[in-house]
Amino acid sequence: MSHTLSFFASCPKGLESLLLDELKQLQAEKAKETVGGVFFSGSLELAYRCCLWSRLANRVLLILSVSDCRNLDDYYNGVKAVEWAEHLGLDNTFAIDFSGGMSEIKHTHFGALKAKDAIADYFTEREGRRPNIDAQNPDLLINIRVGKGKVTVAIDLSGESLHKRGYRESGGLAPLKENLAAAILLRADWPAVAARGGVLYDPMCGSGTLLIEAALMSANIAPGLLRLYWGFDRWLGHQPKVWQAIVSEAEAIKAEALNRQWPEIRGYDASPKAVDAAMRNITNAGLEGKVRVLRKELANFVKPTHITNDYGLILTNPPYGERLGEVESLVHLYRHLGQTLRKEFAGWQACVFTGNPDLGKQMGIKSRKQYQLYNGPIPSKLLMFSIEQQYFVDDKSRQVGATVDNKTLTDVVLSSGAQMFANRLKKNRKQLAKWKKQNEITCYRLYDADMPEYAVAVDDYNGQIHVAEYVAPASVNPEAAATRLKEVMAAIPVALEVRPEDIVLKQRLRQKGTNQYQKYKEEKSYQEVTEGQTKLLVNLTDYLDTGLFLDHRLVRLKIAEMAKGQRFLNLFCYTATASVHAAVGGATFTDSVDLSATYLDWAKKNLALNGLSELSHRTHRADVREWLKTCDNVYDLILLDPPTFSNSKKMEGTLDIQRDQEEFIDATMAVLAQDGVLIFSNNHRKFTLADSIGEKYQVEDKTRWSLDKDFQRSTKIHQCWFIKHKG
Repeated sequence: MSHTLSFFASCPKGLESLLLDELKQLQAEKAKETVGGVFFSGSLELAYRCCLWSRLANRVLLILSVSDCRNLDDYYNGVKAVEWAEHLGLDNTFAIDFSGGMSEIKHTHFGALKAKDAIADYFTEREGRRPNIDAQNPDLLINIRVGKGKVTVAIDLSGESLHKRGYRESGGLAPLKENLAAAILLRADWPAVAARGGVLYDPMCGSGTLLIEAALMSANIAPGLLRLYWGFDRWLGHQPKVWQAIVSEAEAIKAEALNRQWPEIRGYDASPKAVDAAMRNITNAGLEGKVRVLRKELANFVKPTHITNDYGLILTNPPYGERLGEVESLVHLYRHLGQTLRKEFAGWQACVFTGNPDLGKQMGIKSRKQYQLYNGPIPSKLLMFSIEQQYFVDDKSRQVGATVDNKTLTDVVLSSGAQMFANRLKKNRKQLAKWKKQNEITCYRLYDADMPEYAVAVDDYNGQIHVAEYVAPASVNPEAAATRLKEVMAAIPVALEVRPEDIVLKQRLRQKGTNQYQKYKEEKSYQEVTEGQTKLLVNLTDYLDTGLFLDHRLVRLKIAEMAKGQRFLNLFCYTATASVHAAVGGATFTDSVDLSATYLDWAKKNLALNGLSELSHRTHRADVREWLKTCDNVYDLILLDPPTFSNSKKMEGTLDIQRDQEEFIDATMAVLAQDGVLIFSNNHRKFTLADSIGEKYQVEDKTRWSLDKDFQRSTKIHQCWFIKHKG
């Protein structure tokens, strides 16, 4: 078959134009793009070359005939009219791959059955017997398509989809198909980046498909060299010498490539299972030493210091979530990825392939271009980024020079009481200014009932003001209390130069029982703040507390300092802020336990915001008392910070920390390593530590140490001890 033949190369939706360009580079003639593939003409040698070298096609079909198909008889006759004896021996097997349909063929099984009958009848009439069917491993796979009044009969030269290169092990993971990965790399202009000496990093590489395809592409290695089976192997028209010459040429190109300088191609993933799979795939592809994969959380993804050419491509396919809770956490993972790109990779290119493009909007970088692709049936987008200042999208800064009732702050006249309160706020802010700056504090308590008649707590969350009114005693006149609260709310915008809409007011009891967990509103408005090396989410509107207990700041920072290489447990974890500190500080792993699904979802958001995966940093929804009974882990560092009292219907019995302290401390010490540290804290203002605790364990009162400068005016807000095993 040296004459010109007709072919069709199929591909995933969205790859047609790329495949067209690829086939033209392979010298295809009369190439014409259509939905799902490209028609082209050429020699059998060209078809062989396309099978071996195409990075994008699914299948290469040799078209045997195209005939009119108005009814079932036309269909049968069109299939039977092919000279099958030129393609299939009597002792060979075949199978039918049918697609399309018409009024008399409504099911693919029926279409395949009628085609099989036509081919069987052809041989029976000619030879007196017929080849057998083998649906699983046929010698010849026959492709038949019916549509637009035509029946097209073809031989599948590929045998199985060309995306199956032969290096990827099956099972477990659900990676990108190899030809989709190749398309992503081409859209990302990886060949040009590699030609400039650029590097490629994938911070969430999974089983390494993007990395391996990038290596094969940059080295010009034929993607089909590892395949052991082809659809033409037992086809009667196969020309083995022509095929072998093409394979030998490709092997020579590969051998030469393996001895050349390669661009740096490196991947990271938080999952040990994914990293192991990637390393096996790299070995199977013959790319050991050319592609490197390491286990690393996204939180630790930074630009390596060893690279000499500070230019490259960040390319990744992050998770995109199928359930609401997953998506809400992934918002913060994408945000962390964007922050890392802006901080570490200025001047580079980045591409993110995602099935949820809205998540890409969380990255704080405007995409310069987008491509619509399909990951199987899932509509997806490839988001293209240039990591340059002009594309950075920042939150709109709050207005400076706020107004009250259309007056500038300097024009507002306060009552004597409001002015007195404003003066106290200014004084406190001035006293804390140096401490704030030296310690890089962004969230702090500015006022806490310093003047008894103004019984509020005022917290500053990076410019947003949270005001909590303590319920006045019965002896206080309600009208007087209401007046003072109005004075407070009038004074804050003037004293702190903030807009009234940046102030949130709540009424609360001093921390008693489970009031800190009570629902207040439901705006789901989260604000990102920083503390130490962590980023945390606060919500100033939805609950009486904000998700971040400011009085425990020093405890959290100490945990971050102590956590490196340690196993950390956080009991009554709330939003797991301490776990985030431990993880960022280098904890081997963290476990966070709480009974509230709401706060554990919040915890997952905090972890994702810092690029931390739930593989190493787990959350457990459970009654702490019951969870400790079945815990089989040992921890080096534990935080036990229970509520004062709880009678939740989700737990057995009630919790009274004054009464139950020994039970909880004993149970926690049972899972603490011999040289470990338990940090025990609570906000019960009248709490006293039982003498029996000091008799059994080594106890150090750390209350005074644990109160930072902004809480030293109210020393009873919490108590804290470090507890260790004796001896």
